[in-house]
Amino acid sequence: MSTAVVQLSEAEIKRQAAGAAVTLRDARYPGLRFRFRGDRSTGSWYLLAGRSWKKVAGYPQLPVRKVLEILPDLHARHALGQSAAAGSQFGTVGELLRWYGERNASDRNLTEQRRKSVESIIKCQLLPRIGSMAISDVSRERLDSQLMWPMQAEQALGYVRQSLRVLQQAFARAESLGRLADSPLRGVKFSDFTNDRVKPKSAKLSMLELPGLLSKLVEQFSSDPVACMLAIMQLAHGTRIGETRQARWNHISLAERVWIIPADHTKTKTEHRLPLTERMCELLTLYRQRMGKRAAPNGGLFVQRLQNKILTAGEAQALIAGLSCGDWSSHDLRKLARTGWVELGIDYLIGEMLLNHAMGFSAETYVNTSAADLKSEALTRWHALLDDKGLAGLACETGENTDIGDSKEAENRINQKAQKPDQ
Repeated sequence: MSTAVVQLSEAEIKRQAAGAAVTLRDARYPGLRFRFRGDRSTGSWYLLAGRSWKKVAGYPQLPVRKVLEILPDLHARHALGQSAAAGSQFGTVGELLRWYGERNASDRNLTEQRRKSVESIIKCQLLPRIGSMAISDVSRERLDSQLMWPMQAEQALGYVRQSLRVLQQAFARAESLGRLADSPLRGVKFSDFTNDRVKPKSAKLSMLELPGLLSKLVEQFSSDPVACMLAIMQLAHGTRIGETRQARWNHISLAERVWIIPADHTKTKTEHRLPLTERMCELLTLYRQRMGKRAAPNGGLFVQRLQNKILTAGEAQALIAGLSCGDWSSHDLRKLARTGWVELGIDYLIGEMLLNHAMGFSAETYVNTSAADLKSEALTRWHALLDDKGLAGLACETGENTDIGDSKEAENRINQKAQKPDQ
């Protein structure tokens, strides 16, 4: 590794960037080194700590003038046994993670599920394994030996990758807010630690199992309408469980035949409009009749049995787990819907719109339509197939004529039913 002796300055670093030297030292500051990174447009500052060199900051985040100005303070920190990381408000990884965890817990832009997921990873994985590690000691080698390799022996590879992402996000946020001079995780990739690829989870429900699934939902609808309708809505529209469980009656209009999922409830943070088919209007009519007074006009579709509050994420997952006996999850219903759309020959882009997946740059730029008619046609075909496979049995559940005919009239009839007690 070639070293050049220079007088450190901004101009000198730019001049040396065109050369071959990797390390720069200045005879005036024997305990300081500058080292170029691979692209030679950036670099790192190193301080002599005992017999080893410790990285203290990045360049150009910390320019020459500033590092020379605080150099005495850096040496003083080292003499006192403190972290020499310039501009860092955290001495250990644990301090940084606790700060990030507090920010995460109060971030309203994140879904409840995401907040809890990050909280769990920090509490159960990152803090116990690397919480006591000094910021200045963070390196690929230390992360591999104390975090990544032990975790992969115990956890699914996808969860290990997710944990690394949380750690990277914490360091990146601290750096962007000026609480960390230079993130030691910049440039670190999951592939640095393993060549194995994280494979998508295989679907636990197939089209062959659809008749049995629908038969079960029809059979248990009377005794457990909330759980069954939650599963039906997910299967019928391919919605996420978080989007589905938070649905309210005032998000749904039978007159306009639309279900509006507010932006705050979606993963993409954009409002999602789903057309309601004639068949879905019938099912919603049946469900609201079955719920009676619990189906308040502005209340939730899926509410707790006693308190009549909207289901929490955990409660919704528990209902699905009860239906499936743990054999499949709510996400498997979404996968099954997507599979069905493919088998019906529904256009790929329409399928992605129904799933409310984030569109790529080209699609967002050039596709300026909600494709409401095409989405309605796709769902009509899908719901007809669901009826053919067994869901039609639910139409005769109440023994009443559930043909809603005029949607406005049906909506009025539903509202009248909601005023009556459960039968």
